[in-house]
Amino acid sequence: MKKILILVLMLIISSISCYAKENVDVDIEKNISIQARINEVGFRILNANKLDRHITFLYHNEDVLIKGDPSVVKRQVVIYDKDLQFVETDDELAALISRETSKAVKSFDGALGGFVSSLHIKMAPKKYEIVADKRAVEYMVRAGYNPLGLITFINKTCPQARQDVISRKNLTSKRLMHIYEKIYYNYPYFLVNNTYKDNAYYQNFLLNSIENRRLLEHKIKTRSTGKIHYE
Repeated sequence: MKKILILVLMLIISSISCYAKENVDVDIEKNISIQARINEVGFRILNANKLDRHITFLYHNEDVLIKGDPSVVKRQVVIYDKDLQFVETDDELAALISRETSKAVKSFDGALGGFVSSLHIKMAPKKYEIVADKRAVEYMVRAGYNPLGLITFINKTCPQARQDVISRKNLTSKRLMHIYEKIYYNYPYFLVNNTYKDNAYYQNFLLNSIENRRLLEHKIKTRSTGKIHYE
């Protein structure tokens, strides 16, 4: 009887070990697949935009964020699970990667091997947040992606703050309108042939940007060169 119990126990332990190993193998394969997809999109963006800077891409599937801003400090674009879970299309993945790539590229420019530029990004995050958004549009288009994916991604991942006076980040509505205006002036094809017109997140952007789009229309009609303050 004792031998039978020992045998049963050994079988149970063996089964648990095999199950755990299978789960680990599945997780490894999943991570490899995600990393490969990120690399494919990331290097496509680098090559299409002729970005001759050494930038690497990393998939980070842990809840704890890497200390500092890797795109500026390490010149490495890190894609976190918390963001990747909202990515539904290659356009949106390209949007996520393009924004971070913009900051990484900027960190190479200027004095002291880009150290001064890195400080500028850290000292004026709101300014460079808009710069990164606009540059992401250019990166995406040159790499063959639809820049409206940047609007849908930001719309579903960045909640609207009550105000941005003391915040280190811009209002989400302001960011989205700068992106929309950039597309409107530079790449109107994507608005005329809008493949995102039935997308729920894009429709939500339109719903919440009625007043800001009226301001843009007014600017276009009056041919004003002044800046419009979006909220």
